[in-house]
Amino acid sequence: MQSFLGIVAVGHINEAIDEGNPLKTVEGLQLPTAKIENVDPNEAQHYQDVLYHAKSQKLKDPESASKNLWLDEIQDAVCQANTDRDRAKQWVTLVIDVNQCLEKEETSDILSVLKSNVCNTNDVIPECADKYYNALAKAKKQKSGNVSAEGPWLKLTLQEKYDYYYNIDSKESSWVTPESYLHKESWLMGKEIEDIVEEITAGYIREKMWSASEDMLLHFQATSAGPLLRKEYEARKSFLYAQEEHVVKIQAFWKGHKQRMSYLRRKQMFIDHIPSIVKIQSWFRMTTTRRNYLSRLQYFRDHKNEIVKIQSLLRASKARDDYKTLVGSENPPLSVIRKFVHLLDQSDLDFQEELEVAQLRGEVVTKIRGNQQLEKDLNLMDIKIGLLVKNRITLEDVISHRTKLNKKKGGEIQVLNNTDNQGIKSLSKERRKTLETYQQLFYLLQTNPSYLAKLIFQMPQNKSTKFMDTVIFTLYNYASNQREEYLLLKLFKTALEEEVKSKVDQVQDIVTGNPTVIKMVVSFNRGARGQNTLRQLLAPVVREIIDDKSLVINTNPVEVYKAWVNQLETQTGEASNLPYDVTEEQALTYPEVKSKLDASNESLRSVTDKVLNSIISSLDLLPYGLRYIAKVLKNSIHEKFPDATEDELLKIVGNLLYYRYMNPAIVAPDGFDIIDMTAGGQINPDQRRNLGTVAKVLQHAASNKLFEGENEHLASTNNYLSDTYQKFRKYFKEACDVPEPEEKFNMDKYTDVVTVSKPVIYISIEEIISTHSLLLEHQDAIAPDKNDLLNELLESLGEVPTVESFLGEGAVDPNDPNKANTLNQLAKTEISLSLTSKYDLGDGEGLDGQSLMIKTKKLIMDVIRNQPGSTLTEILETPATTQQEVDHDTDMVSRAKKDSKTPEEMKDNQSMVKDAQLPLEQKKRKIQRNLRTLEQMGHVSSKNKYQDILNEIAKDIRNQRIHRKLRKAELAKLQQTLKALNKKAAFYEDQINYYDTYIKTCLDNLKIKNSRRSIKMDGKGELKGAKRAKPVKYTAAKLHEKGVLLGIDDLQTNQFKNVTFDIISTEDVGIFDVKSKFLGVDMEKVQLNIQDLLEMQYEGIAVMKMFDKVKVNVNLLIYLLNKKFYGK
Repeated sequence: MQSFLGIVAVGHINEAIDEGNPLKTVEGLQLPTAKIENVDPNEAQHYQDVLYHAKSQKLKDPESASKNLWLDEIQDAVCQANTDRDRAKQWVTLVIDVNQCLEKEETSDILSVLKSNVCNTNDVIPECADKYYNALAKAKKQKSGNVSAEGPWLKLTLQEKYDYYYNIDSKESSWVTPESYLHKESWLMGKEIEDIVEEITAGYIREKMWSASEDMLLHFQATSAGPLLRKEYEARKSFLYAQEEHVVKIQAFWKGHKQRMSYLRRKQMFIDHIPSIVKIQSWFRMTTTRRNYLSRLQYFRDHKNEIVKIQSLLRASKARDDYKTLVGSENPPLSVIRKFVHLLDQSDLDFQEELEVAQLRGEVVTKIRGNQQLEKDLNLMDIKIGLLVKNRITLEDVISHRTKLNKKKGGEIQVLNNTDNQGIKSLSKERRKTLETYQQLFYLLQTNPSYLAKLIFQMPQNKSTKFMDTVIFTLYNYASNQREEYLLLKLFKTALEEEVKSKVDQVQDIVTGNPTVIKMVVSFNRGARGQNTLRQLLAPVVREIIDDKSLVINTNPVEVYKAWVNQLETQTGEASNLPYDVTEEQALTYPEVKSKLDASNESLRSVTDKVLNSIISSLDLLPYGLRYIAKVLKNSIHEKFPDATEDELLKIVGNLLYYRYMNPAIVAPDGFDIIDMTAGGQINPDQRRNLGTVAKVLQHAASNKLFEGENEHLASTNNYLSDTYQKFRKYFKEACDVPEPEEKFNMDKYTDVVTVSKPVIYISIEEIISTHSLLLEHQDAIAPDKNDLLNELLESLGEVPTVESFLGEGAVDPNDPNKANTLNQLAKTEISLSLTSKYDLGDGEGLDGQSLMIKTKKLIMDVIRNQPGSTLTEILETPATTQQEVDHDTDMVSRAKKDSKTPEEMKDNQSMVKDAQLPLEQKKRKIQRNLRTLEQMGHVSSKNKYQDILNEIAKDIRNQRIHRKLRKAELAKLQQTLKALNKKAAFYEDQINYYDTYIKTCLDNLKIKNSRRSIKMDGKGELKGAKRAKPVKYTAAKLHEKGVLLGIDDLQTNQFKNVTFDIISTEDVGIFDVKSKFLGVDMEKVQLNIQDLLEMQYEGIAVMKMFDKVKVNVNLLIYLLNKKFYGK
């Protein structure tokens, strides 16, 4: 049924087509039975035309079986009509948009308009947008020029048989010619627009085709003209490849021809316009140069800070390179030396720092001496109070010493420094000569260590020790600067080598004996200079041991046993059944004692490790001087005993570094100022035992000595001792690895000349007289050569002067009854001596090579500043110009003004001042004479153009820089030392105040008890009526009868009546002089110290020897002294 209805619908549609009625045709197409899709009633006319054309074509086909259109053919015709409609609308949009865009001159929109409306979007290439617009605008302009009148209608012919009309004003469209049709002649039609676009695109493709990439060629091929252009491209490409040789020739010829023609035309133009060209070129060059200059100038102004920094870096780099040459080159050139010779000039800052260092050095030395005296007096006060407590002396003696202390409290030793009208520093020629001779004498002793080294071993040990502690350390200012530390170490080295060579017979003598130099070195390094080192090294760990209240180290089995028994009785409140007195073996049988000993040993090892680690990790803190002497000691022993093993040598080093230097400070930190103690404060017995036990273990470890015999109970720690010794061994070996003093302190024979100020020492009159006396006494031993400079100076000085001669007439009243005491006090007055060499840069034929070298260097430095030249020979042989003479005179005037402000002690000698005033040419002649003399002496050579003396100048420059650096370090160190000394002085003053309080309490108690002996004081608070005890005289027989004297070697008892002893009390409390006559022969005097006797009594020593042959009972001797001198 449905197919029948469809046939009916087809019949209606074909009838409508034949009738030519568009409306009827549309009605047929819209019949439901026809099922024709996408029918638009507005397109009725075009449906009619297309269907009619399709049916006509079918009628013309002879093979067609039917003359009517069937449903599928009708549907195809409708779809074609719809396509035509869409194409027409697209065409209309393209024409309208393009023409309106051209009329509005919207260049930027042309590309988007074309892209959205052309049939093939690949035909539109973005790179050609401007060309599209220009070509379309031109075509529209040409078309518009021939139009006189036009209408609003646009006409499009589709498939060359259908006409489409569109009114741009009313937006009306039609497929039949409108009645009032008038064409829009001025507008470009769709075909024209597409042809123009296609032409431009094809031209662009042809242009780019030969250089296009593969992707671009694919893009080109997608355009409408793409296939054709591709074909043309391939054909042309094949032709060119076939004719490549000829193509290259043609191209080369053509390019050459074009270039030649262009060159000739350009050349001819230049020839025709030479004047103009020259003018243009000059103007252009000027403009370019000026522009570049102004631009560069502005650039520099904009980057001024950066440029300054760059220049500074470049200069610094150049200066660094020059300085590296100065420092590193074996023979630095004269040009480099000239750049740095100004560094040898002394600035105001140099003078200021030198004066400050000299002042601080004087303060430090004075403070050290003052503190030493205070310490001695305080120690004596300890003895006096101790004797007072034991009723050995009277209170009057203690108060008398207290008065002396108060006089010194807060004060310093008097320094005779500004006395102009009397004494050795007066302005008389004779006294000035004596002063200069003493200055030269002490300079010689200071710089030549052999004299003092020999002198030390010429004196008895008790005298040499005092001499070292006073005169020697004073002579070297307690090594308060680099120079004096260097010279003191040279003395130590010389003296130690002499002592090892002459007095050491076995390797162990150094350990078992008491070598003088070793004692002196340890004393010095534990003094003011080394004290801070010991504090840094040991104070933290010692303080930790003392502060640990729970730490109890007791390795004595008997003491541990007794403490355990006491603890049991205290806890139970009942008497213990255990015995009170036991031996070590019996004590060790108790498990509790063994347990406590094991705990003590464990604590001991732990604490010992802390102290050991503190010592080993602080090797750099160990004073250089001590390490150097350890090195000298090791080498000297090895040289004398080549068969000695490394372990034996290192044990000797350990004996110096640990046992003598560190061990006493660990045992008694309060006595060596390792820890801060308040006045009256003290370390309790448990703390002292802890420290002593640790020190004992470390002492055994340092000497690799195991616990045996009496210390058998400590044998469990022997493995620990062996391990600790290996650590110590490495430490001692590394401690000896130090450079020589010359390298460490950068010292040489010219050092004193380069420094600004002369060396100054502060020495008392008593020490000067003592030194003079000792030198005269041992003159033959220390200076056997008659021509020795020391003999010359001693001869010039004459006899040993008195204290009065130093102070001058009138310093002491001759009628003063206490004149002796006054002179004794004045002998302690200090004098500052500016040390100089006897032949310090003198003039004349006697000038030595060293002094001549220094003078010549000074002259050369003046010359090379003002006269250039590549070598010294060239400068000396080239005459100076007038301008160079003027510049030189200006420099010398400037220097003279500067020298006038220089302190007197820092000025050059007159000989060098006169040389500095010579004209430039005279200086050069003098330099030539000096160089010839130096060449004869072998110091320089003309063969290398006197490079040797230039090398010495370069060395002076380097040393001056190092000297300035060391001076700053010395200044800081002196300030630190002075601060520590002031702190120590304040501690001593606290102790004095503490003693004052104690003595006042004693006085108050005396007044309360109405003592039988009245104590009277004068207005100064000093005691009156104190009388010195009379001497006591005994025969040996009498003392033997009293039991004091036990026997005399090589003398029978019946001869004792021929031996007498005189016991005399000295001014120093507790000190007695004992004089003896053996069979009428006077023996030397022996000094007894009551404190030493009490100490021997405390230690259980019952018998002692005097005069190396007299045996006495210590207890009875103390009793005798107490009875005869203290009334007890």
